[in-house]
Amino acid sequence: MTAKTLPLTSVIPGMVARIVDIRGGYGFQKKLHMMGLVNGKKLRVVSVQPLKGPVTVEVNGRQVTLGRGMAGKVLVEVIR
Repeated sequence: MTAKTLPLTSVIPGMVARIVDIRGGYGFQKKLHMMGLVNGKKLRVVSVQPLKGPVTVEVNGRQVTLGRGMAGKVLVEVIR
């Protein structure tokens, strides 16, 4: 993991990031792919709920909510 790469759970709401890696098995990656979350895709973090709550992102013009565990396996680089 480089200095620029961080888990999705660490990105501040309102920031735009690009997916660099998805750490998980085939089933997990397929599930995220069905939601539009694939390597190289840009997304905007809408909200990160406190107390280990879910993370909501906007991708392809729609909002997707991921549990904290799933979001932690998505590595991104912040664009802005």
